[in-house]
Amino acid sequence: MNKPNSSKNLRNQENKTSEVTFILLGFSEYPDLQVPLFIVFLTIYTVTVLGNLGMIVIIRVNPKLHIPMYFFLSHLSFVDFCYSTVVTPKLLENLVVEDRTISFAGCIMQFFFACTFVVTETFMLAVMAYDRFVAVCNPLLYTVAMSRKLCYSLVGISYFWGLICSLTLNYFLLELSFQGNNIINNFVCEHAAIVAVSCSDPYISQKIILISATFNEISSLMIILTSYVFIFITIMKMPSRGGRLKAFSTCASHLTAITIFHGTILFLYCVPTTKSSWLMVKVASIFYTVVIPMLNPIIYSLRNKDVKESVRKLINTN
Repeated sequence: MNKPNSSKNLRNQENKTSEVTFILLGFSEYPDLQVPLFIVFLTIYTVTVLGNLGMIVIIRVNPKLHIPMYFFLSHLSFVDFCYSTVVTPKLLENLVVEDRTISFAGCIMQFFFACTFVVTETFMLAVMAYDRFVAVCNPLLYTVAMSRKLCYSLVGISYFWGLICSLTLNYFLLELSFQGNNIINNFVCEHAAIVAVSCSDPYISQKIILISATFNEISSLMIILTSYVFIFITIMKMPSRGGRLKAFSTCASHLTAITIFHGTILFLYCVPTTKSSWLMVKVASIFYTVVIPMLNPIIYSLRNKDVKESVRKLINTN
């Protein structure tokens, strides 16, 4: 007897959802900076695309780089390229057009993909720390311990967990109700900004993301810190100063990337989401979604002799 009414309510809910739109304010409160910001972000995005895709090509074409460390680095470059591409084109569009709206589906999909790739990167960096631990602490068993099967499994788990976290968070976001035009005080459909304009109680959704983010950050940092404690102990036991410097240099790029990425994430956790802090949140969000994907290939190419040699050979052959 209640079936017609329930199906009618479901249709009404779907119709309401289809009418919902979001307005991404971005940096619209600074009209004089729109063109300069567009040029800066377009330059960063161009470098990001060329740098990350270039890194993938260099690793693929050079047989010398067909080892686990560079296999993980190629996937890190792919993830960086992906989540920058999810965010930056819409950011660039909103800097040059007056209509800053994005559909409900578009906003949810942007959050879904951004969340997937950010979580994947979090654990990819942890996997790379484990790889450096094996390379420094068990160099003779490195190729055996880091087998092709294990490398594929570690990368696959990183992508899979990123997908699971994103699906879970999106499920609870879709449980919330929204009406009409909703102003998001950010340049990206970020969880806190979406939840802030919801008409229903966001308590469960906020708790889920807090638990998820805390677990991801603590577990990945524990893997990284444990790996580097053992690496540091092993390096300090090395008899020759040259050997210690060489071992440190193999970890320097990865440590730099970890410090920048996790430093920015932890800073975002510490910023209270008050009205006065939204600009700081935007700047920090820009850093980890737009700037860090550009920095990673630069960090690894500048501090890595093998990558620099491969780039020189590629340029000379052309």
